[in-house]
Amino acid sequence: MVRLVGEEIESKIYPLKEALRIAESKELDLVEISPDANPPVCKVMDYKKFIFDQKKKQKEMKAKATKVVVKEIRLGPQTDEHDFEFKLNHAKRFLQEGAKVKVEVFFRGRSIVYKDQGEIMLLKFAQELEEFGKVEAMPKLEGKRMQMMVAPKTNKG
Repeated sequence: MVRLVGEEIESKIYPLKEALRIAESKELDLVEISPDANPPVCKVMDYKKFIFDQKKKQKEMKAKATKVVVKEIRLGPQTDEHDFEFKLNHAKRFLQEGAKVKVEVFFRGRSIVYKDQGEIMLLKFAQELEEFGKVEAMPKLEGKRMQMMVAPKTNKG
């Protein structure tokens, strides 16, 4: 015995053979929806179309999901003004495109003694990008690198 549901079908309890006959007469499939129910619930539907629609929905959901892109910009502790501006313009463009920007100052050899200069440079970078993005992670030193993350500002309106 199964409870039968579906379009143009009286929702009630049928013997399994009767439910299969009804599905066959409509040239559709008998699909068990809720096996734990008492009696189990079956639906008369086109199973291949159902699977197709599910895959289509999943594809749409995947397309709507935002992909986070992280772009990296590397500076040295003594990057000059022109290079700083050049890299700043790249960062602005990345943020306008919706990507996160990871800015890092890389210290080579003995240049680690200029870590305060590196931090000042990162903070200046963050200040210049204020209208395009917000700082997600403040500058922090990890080994020979000092890095910070800048996320794009979300458009309101």
